[in-house]
Amino acid sequence: MRSSLLHAGPALRGSTDKTGNSRGRPRNPRIDREVVAAVLSTLRKGGYSAVTVDGIARKVKRARTSLYRRWPSKRHLVAYTVLSEMGASPAADTGTLRGDLQATVGTLLRAFSGPLRQALPGLVADMAHDVELAETFRREVLDARRGSMRAAFARAQARGEARGGLELESLLDMLTGPFYHRVLFGHAPISRRMAADVVEYVLRVARRG
Repeated sequence: MRSSLLHAGPALRGSTDKTGNSRGRPRNPRIDREVVAAVLSTLRKGGYSAVTVDGIARKVKRARTSLYRRWPSKRHLVAYTVLSEMGASPAADTGTLRGDLQATVGTLLRAFSGPLRQALPGLVADMAHDVELAETFRREVLDARRGSMRAAFARAQARGEARGGLELESLLDMLTGPFYHRVLFGHAPISRRMAADVVEYVLRVARRG
C-alpha cells in the first residue's frame, strides 16, 4: 500500500466502518504541528542528515511507533514538513493575475528562506532512489500546487488578463523553477527582488499577444 504525505495512518486519523461512522482514535492536529515544528528546528540546527524519526519522537515526547505508523521513514517525514510549510494551494484568488502569482512565489520565498532550504537537496537525492516517495511527492506536493496555479491562469484568461494559447506547463516551470534551481545548486540567493522579477517576467509572457 502506498504511503501518503497528506493522510494520517488509521491509528492517528481514526478509521471508519461500512456505515461511515468514525471508529478508533481521531487524528490529533496538535501532534502534526509539534512534529513539523520539531523537524524544522532540527533542520535549522543540523540540516537534513540530523533528522530521524526516532529523534523527532523524542523531541515531541511521543511514542516512536505512533510516528512510524504515519511516517514510515525520515524521507516521508521531511516531505510532509515541506508540504505543511509550502501549502498545497499557493495561488490564492486575489482578483488579479499579478496578485495570484505574487501569492504563489510568496509561499516559495517563505519556505526556502528558512530551514527547508537545507532539506530539499537531501530529499531530492532520496527521491532518486525511492520511486514510491518520488511519485507521492509529485502527486501530493507538486501536482497539487501546479493545479492551484493552473486555476489562477484560467481565472486570468476569463478576466482577459492573460492571452489564450499559452504553453501553461512551461509557464509554471518559469514561475517556480528558479526557486528550486537556486536551492539545489546554491549559485544565487533567493530574495524578494528575485521573486518580484520572476512574477514580472511571467506576466510579460502571459500578456504578450
